[in-house]
Amino acid sequence: MKIQDLHSAFLANPSISTDTRKIKENDIFFALKGDNFNGNTYAQKALDSGASLVIIDEKEYFIDQRTIIVDNVLTTLQQLANFHRKQSKVEIISLTGSNGKTTTKELINAVLSTTHKTIATIGNLNNHIGVPLTLLRIQQDTEIAIVEMGANHLKEIEFLCSIAEPDYGYITNFGKAHLEGFGGVEGVIKGKSELYDYLTTNKNSIFLNADDPIQLEKLAAYTKKYGFSTENSKYYNITLVEVQPFVTIKAEGSIIKSNLIGTYNFPNCCAAIIIGKFFNIELNKIKNAIESYTPDNNRSQIIDKSGHYIILDAYNANPSSMKVALENFGSLKKDQKVLILGDMFELGDSAMEEHQNIADLALDLNFEKVILVGENFNRTSTKSIKLKNFDDLNVYLKESKLKPKSSILIKGSRGMALERVLDVI
Repeated sequence: MKIQDLHSAFLANPSISTDTRKIKENDIFFALKGDNFNGNTYAQKALDSGASLVIIDEKEYFIDQRTIIVDNVLTTLQQLANFHRKQSKVEIISLTGSNGKTTTKELINAVLSTTHKTIATIGNLNNHIGVPLTLLRIQQDTEIAIVEMGANHLKEIEFLCSIAEPDYGYITNFGKAHLEGFGGVEGVIKGKSELYDYLTTNKNSIFLNADDPIQLEKLAAYTKKYGFSTENSKYYNITLVEVQPFVTIKAEGSIIKSNLIGTYNFPNCCAAIIIGKFFNIELNKIKNAIESYTPDNNRSQIIDKSGHYIILDAYNANPSSMKVALENFGSLKKDQKVLILGDMFELGDSAMEEHQNIADLALDLNFEKVILVGENFNRTSTKSIKLKNFDDLNVYLKESKLKPKSSILIKGSRGMALERVLDVI
């Protein structure tokens, strides 16, 4: 079947599923494969669950006229998404970076949705499957799509750009994330900058943090750029007023009080402001959108539990995000500060060095108690409390109660699932 014919079928039933457990009536099921599953084997189940069509790439699972056989299901999904994107009049803003992508995406969407019909990546569905699924949510009346792009190796952002064909782009930052796949920080910069490469080649607009020397240098000769800065008068000026604990900003004389903690969220808010201004949204609407946004899903959430002040930032972690989180926590005017840190993943040969750096920083900041959890942290040389896994943490917290009214920062990579500690505290 040609992509345009599949697209016609999609327009008749514009809902995609890749999981038979979540199929809705008339969904089109794409039988994707993974390391431990073969979606083709679920073709019959998909139809029984209400799917209108199933897309497979193994002939032995053909059922009837509701079954479409293609060479590769994943490639077909990506081609369909690109075709659908090309048929729409939507403007696409692509977003990547080492840290802060999802929060920035949510802020941009909150701002732009005040005056435009928008869609945005759900959660962090930002890879070679998630980006196509986001594009296939574009409807006839969608005006702007904010598409988050994640990557852990070179050429991945380049490939995602070939699918989404963004009109605009923003890189949050270049940090120590996915070092194993990128081969080091220089690889991270090169990989994330593939978004710049696409946009400059196509003479599209770029949003930038003009206080970031890497972004400023890379875009020095490029003219179609729109940025923010705390001091460079060539760009839109925004001031950080305070972070105690929430980020408060001043723009055009107006004070914006966010519900986001940490100086690291300041540029995320700034990006939403400058993009809102670019799309001619009134500052008052931008202010209301940012002030109304509250983080969730384990991202810098403020939780009051058992009398403790808890910052739950357990969605993910890498050396860059861990460092700024610790420094921000150290600057807060709070008593009895306790750190519970989990291992950082995908660091390759740098893992031991980076975990030691964070362990040293935690001691230097003089917190009342530092609890390090995971195999990598357990191998560090430190006077802090070291525990091999979550079960050990569970036992420790039950046996060694935290002091009343402690202030606690919980942060670690997604695989550590440190949000579970809330059930113990």
